[in-house]
Amino acid sequence: MDLFHVLAGFGVFSLVLIALIVFVENGILFPFLPGDSLVFAGAIIAAAIGVHWSVVAGVAGAAAILGGEVGFTLGRRYGRQLFRSDARVLKRRHLVETERFFARWGAFAIVLARFVPIVRTYVAPAAGMSAMTRAAFTRWNIVSGVVWAGVLGLSGFLLGSIPWVAANIEWIMLGIVVVTVAPVAVTAVLGSRRGRRSARVESGS
Repeated sequence: MDLFHVLAGFGVFSLVLIALIVFVENGILFPFLPGDSLVFAGAIIAAAIGVHWSVVAGVAGAAAILGGEVGFTLGRRYGRQLFRSDARVLKRRHLVETERFFARWGAFAIVLARFVPIVRTYVAPAAGMSAMTRAAFTRWNIVSGVVWAGVLGLSGFLLGSIPWVAANIEWIMLGIVVVTVAPVAVTAVLGSRRGRRSARVESGS
């Protein structure tokens, strides 16, 4: 789907679409949504729909923060029972990878995770299952939401004024997806290899 033309077609109501998708991606545990691309494209077409790019970033940031708070609440209230190994979306392995990410980076993982698809969906529930207090999570959640939306919004505004970027927006957004998904893909491949290696060692013993 050409997000650039879809958002332009919605006009100012595209802000509602952006807010809804960003909120769901960050709060309702559905990781396969184009949050990064939407904010970037929204900032590019901001002037065309009659708003400043900072409005797009503000709406996206608020939705991301609210989504994070919902995700934290789900993790604290329901814990690991939300996830199953055979689930289509809420896979236990995604949670385990996120918990490792969280354990490695601590509270700063909440900021880093905003820029990593799939991980950003699960980091809030992972924080809710940990010993982190609500106040500490909220503080980092706000910081991460503002930084994430601000970086993408400003990037879209600055790069969108370059004719070559405007003419190749589809490729630019595809590049954003590839760059942000790459760390997840690499982690999954390495984890799979480690799992097969451990299985061979155990079977050989």
